[in-house]
Parts: sequence; structure tokens; C-alpha cells
Amino acid sequence: MQFIKKLFSPILFTMKFIQEHFKAMIFVLILFLIFAPQSKEDLKPNNLEQINLVGPIMEVSEVLKQIDDAAANHFVKGILLNVDSPGGAVAPSIEIAYAIKRARESKPVIVYASGTIASGSYYASIWADEIIANPGSMVGSIGVIMQGADVSELMSKIGIKSQSVQAGKYKKVGASDREWTEYEKNELNKVIQGTYELFTKDVADARGLDINKRDFYANAHIFTASQAKEVGLVDTLGVSFDAKKRLIELSGVTTPQWNEENRFDKFMKKISTQTAITLHTYFPTLSLR
Repeated sequence: MQFIKKLFSPILFTMKFIQEHFKAMIFVLILFLIFAPQSKEDLKPNNLEQINLVGPIMEVSEVLKQIDDAAANHFVKGILLNVDSPGGAVAPSIEIAYAIKRARESKPVIVYASGTIASGSYYASIWADEIIANPGSMVGSIGVIMQGADVSELMSKIGIKSQSVQAGKYKKVGASDREWTEYEKNELNKVIQGTYELFTKDVADARGLDINKRDFYANAHIFTASQAKEVGLVDTLGVSFDAKKRLIELSGVTTPQWNEENRFDKFMKKISTQTAITLHTYFPTLSLR
């Protein structure tokens, strides 16, 4: 009996180990499947970089890092920014715009409007070498908005009153517990108009447009891709294939090697598809803020 136990002890030990560490082994296996290179091609450095700008523009640190890293990477000869965004906050949109402007100094940058390129996302794209728009994309909405709810009636019905202590006449500008006064609206309008001047001037400078004719291409107009080309907001119409082909031409690479999406990010996207759909915003409702 002892002889049989010794004979099969390696097998018994292995089975016991698997039983005790089964979950850990499965976890390690999943990590390996996610991160392990699929072929020798994965080990080659890519010479073209695609970066995606999708959804409302609010927190952009990851996109900025991708742009700056691609710009600094001597292996990367060209950058394609794929845009499908209704816009977002002012400052982050400008951050991306100037990151693209910096990157363009060392290598060609193409923006491909794959869906919506509006307001803040258009601002983010203006300094690219070219903007290529999908024929079915929506373009424009070059404008600025600031809005808020007046919940004073609701507060009155449920018996809630607000109170505050502040110094400065305009400190409560934009408060939602009452209707805004005329002087408050004027104060907000000062900010809105100043931001609009900045927005339209940058668009005119970047795209070589006449600032005195901004009512034709700005003024929050919404264009089809074809209409946007007529007023100078995009350069050509095409699909993803055309945008990639154009970047290959500008970069001069003979053997295109595109970056692949991070395996872990791809894995997480598969289990959060519904969240991504929820975040997709209908075009007219958001603009640069």
C-alpha cells in the first residue's frame, strides 16, 4: 500500500495543488490570454498610431498621454485621430487641440471624423494636417453654451430653502435655487462671448478661414460632411480606409504597422458594451461648455 502511495504521490500532489489553487491558476491564465502576443508581428514596433477620441470630452489625460507618447516615439511616423464625439468641456478640448498641434511639428496627423465631430471635438481636431470626414458624419456646432436648471418651484413644493453667505456681487451666478437675474445673465454672457471669440479665432487660424465670415461656418451651424467641406471645416470625404491610406502617404512608410488596442482595454470593452451605448450622446444636445 505504501509503495502504491509513493508511486502515485506526484499525481496526487498535483491534483491537490490544482484543487487548492484553481482560482489563482484561472486568473493567471486569463491574464496570459489577454496580454500574451498572438504572433511575431505583435513584437514589432508599430510605425503608425491610431488614437480614439470617443464620447463626451471631460477627462482627457489618457488621450493626451497617447498623443504625446506617439509624438515622442521615433518609431511612429504618423498619427490618426479617430473622432466620434459630441464635444464637451472647453479646457480639455483645447488641451487636445494643442497636443495635436505639437505632434504635427514632428510627424503628420490626420483626423478622421467617423461619426460626430462637433463643438469641442471639432476644436480638438483643428490643428491636424487634414480632416477627413465620413460621408455620413455630422460636423460643426461651433458655439458655446452654459445652462442650468431653475429648481426653485420644486424646492418650494417639498419645503426646502437654500441659504448661503458670499462676498462679491457675482458669487452666486449660475445658482439653481432661483431664476437668474439680468445682471447675472450678462455676466455669464461675457464668459460665453469671450470663449466663442477664442473658439472661432482658433478655427479660423488653424483652417485658414476668414474670421469675418464666421457666421457661415460657425454660429453653431450643424453640417453634413459634404456641407462642411463646402464651408472649409473638413478637407475631404472618405471612410476609415481612405484616412489610413492618406496617413500612409503623408508618413512615407512602406510597410504600415498599426498599433493594436491594448488587450486589457479590449477585454473590458467587451463586458461594458451597454455602458458605452449609454454614453453615446445624441448630436444636438451637447456642445462646447
